[in-house]
Amino acid sequence: MNPLRKNAYAVDFLYVLGIVAISFSAIFIKWSQAEASVIAMYRLFLTNLILLPLIWKYRGEIARLTLRQWGLLLVSGAALGLHFLWWMGSLQYTTVASSTIFLTLEPIVVMLGAFYFFRVRANRVMLIGMGIALVGSFAISVGDFRLSGSALYGDLLSFLSVLAVSIHMLLGKVLREHISAYVYNFWVFAFAASSLAVYNGFHHFPFWGYPQKEWGLFLLMALVPTLFGHYLFNWLLKYMNAAAVSMAVLGEPVGASILAWLLLDEFLTPLQVIAGLFILVGVYVFIRYGKEPKP
Repeated sequence: MNPLRKNAYAVDFLYVLGIVAISFSAIFIKWSQAEASVIAMYRLFLTNLILLPLIWKYRGEIARLTLRQWGLLLVSGAALGLHFLWWMGSLQYTTVASSTIFLTLEPIVVMLGAFYFFRVRANRVMLIGMGIALVGSFAISVGDFRLSGSALYGDLLSFLSVLAVSIHMLLGKVLREHISAYVYNFWVFAFAASSLAVYNGFHHFPFWGYPQKEWGLFLLMALVPTLFGHYLFNWLLKYMNAAAVSMAVLGEPVGASILAWLLLDEFLTPLQVIAGLFILVGVYVFIRYGKEPKP
């Protein structure tokens, strides 16, 4: 097999693995009784605790980081922290379906940002794939979209989370050109978790005293959606463009719905199944034509 084609298949496999991993996030959140910001904080702190034994290997690279790179890492981490805070918070005010419809705007925002800052253009097939996926996302949420009362506030939080994670993705694309995946993820996660810790302290949310079940869920959040999800996507930024990586968010509602059906006995309607197939087809088309050419 052609080595380039083999590598392309490997990238596709890891991309799908990341989508499956982040799909578990909603399941673990449903099982947990802790505040969303506390869950997000510990998922990141525990991820870094798992990665800590490798930090000595990268000490030279860390020492060579410039002041500008440290600043970009700080902003990227704060943006990721805000994304977790606002998106998880939105689920307290609006439905998962209504919140998800705004998350599907992420690849569009990232693509526009990539064009404005990096002059990265999307070809026609990529746009067709994005359109197919968006049709599926809107179909899933059309029966539950509300623009009034507390739901409107939840929708606003979800939209703000999209802006935050888009900033995180675009900065990640810049930093990953010169920084290894380990160094980038370790410090971005550290800054994101620290920003959430400040938020939790300000609101007097308890840091300790949680039952073993909660600590187990915190650890699962670190291992599955963070390490095999967000960490993996940040690694893929070196091999795929930022808009293509951000398309993973369109696959998450499909994976989460299937897992909810299997683990939470939540019913899937025929519309959700058909719309989910649209999303999967759109994501496949987009990632197939969304890789950056390498010399």
